[in-house]
Amino acid sequence: MNGVPGNDLAMFMNGPSIIVNANAQDGAANTMNAGEVIVHGSAGDVMGYGMRGGKLYIKENVGYRTGIHMKEYKRQVPVVIAGGVAGDFCGEYMAGGILILLGLNRNKNTPIAGDYLGTGMHGGVIYIRGEVDEHTLGKEVSVLDVDEKDTKLLKKHLSEFCKHFGFDLEEIMKEPFVNLLPVSSRPYGDLYAY
Repeated sequence: MNGVPGNDLAMFMNGPSIIVNANAQDGAANTMNAGEVIVHGSAGDVMGYGMRGGKLYIKENVGYRTGIHMKEYKRQVPVVIAGGVAGDFCGEYMAGGILILLGLNRNKNTPIAGDYLGTGMHGGVIYIRGEVDEHTLGKEVSVLDVDEKDTKLLKKHLSEFCKHFGFDLEEIMKEPFVNLLPVSSRPYGDLYAY
């Protein structure tokens, strides 16, 4: 696509590849099941909402609530990678999947993600390239260093991302990543149990 597609691009998509040679509006990959969306620009809010599988690659920045309600089942693991920064509530209520924020080309005073990062998260993983301010995190996540298994997973997914956008994988991997994982698989269980 040459030009900006409307909201909910690839909603319920189950297999094809879509390349957008511009920005994307809100809701791309909404409840997507399989396939690939490649955005050669920035994207709006709620990217990958309820995504169940497939891959969403955004070269630059994403808006609010990216990755909200992402989920996975058995071998069906959705992947969202943004090359820039994300707005507030990134990874909100994530139940599964892989979300990667790279923060490429941001100035030092711009945080890689807004406030409430990982709020309500109870599954999946968020990888952040660089540091994350702990005061911006939801209480449901903890920050860990990446291990060898994480590094292998990152290289696998980032090599595809780099191939699409012409980035250098070795350059991206020079900066350390952190791993955001949920503290509990039932963060609100006590609120509703009698």
